[in-house]
Amino acid sequence: MAQRRDIDRHLHELLQVDRFKDYGPNGLQVEGKDEIVKIVSGVTASRALIDAAIAEGADALLVHHGLFWRGHDGRLTGWLKARVERLMAHGINLFAYHLPLDAHPEWGNNAQLGRQLGLQGDARFGDQDLGWLGAAPVATLDALAERAHQALGRVPLVLPGDGRPLQRVAWCTGGAQGFFEAAIAAGADAFITGEVSEPQAHLARETGVAFLACGHHATERYGAPALGAHLAAQFGLTHRFIDIDNPA
Repeated sequence: MAQRRDIDRHLHELLQVDRFKDYGPNGLQVEGKDEIVKIVSGVTASRALIDAAIAEGADALLVHHGLFWRGHDGRLTGWLKARVERLMAHGINLFAYHLPLDAHPEWGNNAQLGRQLGLQGDARFGDQDLGWLGAAPVATLDALAERAHQALGRVPLVLPGDGRPLQRVAWCTGGAQGFFEAAIAAGADAFITGEVSEPQAHLARETGVAFLACGHHATERYGAPALGAHLAAQFGLTHRFIDIDNPA
């Protein structure tokens, strides 16, 4: 058993929340029970995940994508009301960490995705040093794409560039397609992220650097369970990761 305030304080310090300029609030987003015994982790605070946490008898829910984002008008209506209502009716605390969870060197999404793909970051790049860069674990793009397929369970969208041998691979989980130019400037031969937009196809053709879009959800489903397992060990909690599938 642990006190909510102790978990909140520990996560704030561990993830260096104050270091990041983010798209929404990081930390405790919905206050529930004072005492926490069981925590459920997941990628996004969807209604399906909240209902699963209720069924598990969770006292806290730990996610990467929380409920409140910059530009939201703050009204608790419709789908947002339904989610918050469920959390509050069952006294479930909602902890959400966006960029701080992406960046953490051990429990973060980038670190954990690197472990899945055999990548070790030795340099950082991009806004707030969120992008990671390291030696290529395989020599060819085909081998890298197959490794991503096997590890993440989906076929990546590949923009092949010029087919050069791989020496350096950059990566940043989720919707980091806008980091492609910074990855190119940092010396990457290939860049891995979750999503792709229209400009990246042209950049891959014109620079020769390959681009792999492996799925937003698929690349970000490793940080939250790693952090949840850490909390369980740190505070003597019961923890379960629940993956709500998302094709995005």
